[in-house]
Amino acid sequence: QVRLVESGGGLVQAGGSLRLSCAASGSIFSINAMGWYRQAPGKQRELVAIITSGGSTRYADSVKGRFTISRDNAKNTVYLQIKSLKPEDTALYYCAAQVMPTMRYDYWGQGTQVTVSS
Repeated sequence: QVRLVESGGGLVQAGGSLRLSCAASGSIFSINAMGWYRQAPGKQRELVAIITSGGSTRYADSVKGRFTISRDNAKNTVYLQIKSLKPEDTALYYCAAQVMPTMRYDYWGQGTQVTVSS
């Protein structure tokens, strides 16, 4: 079992920045990759960024250049630094853990809300 707890969301003005955090606990040795997803009202959940255990990263085209995913292994925490926020970034942001051996994103946090005002 892996437990994920997100934090760092809030209400910000367009052009502002936020740093989201996702703290992992439990069977963290089984984690192969961590991802950030988001879901806006009335829309499907979408992948935002992924970071693997080897440190490789991948981003959705819509956030490249503005979002940065990183991790602190000592703190078992993954971060999502967001800059130049846009109103369309408003969503509930979730982190998820891809675990071995299933290689599925089997564990999800409760989400942290990001609201961007224009």
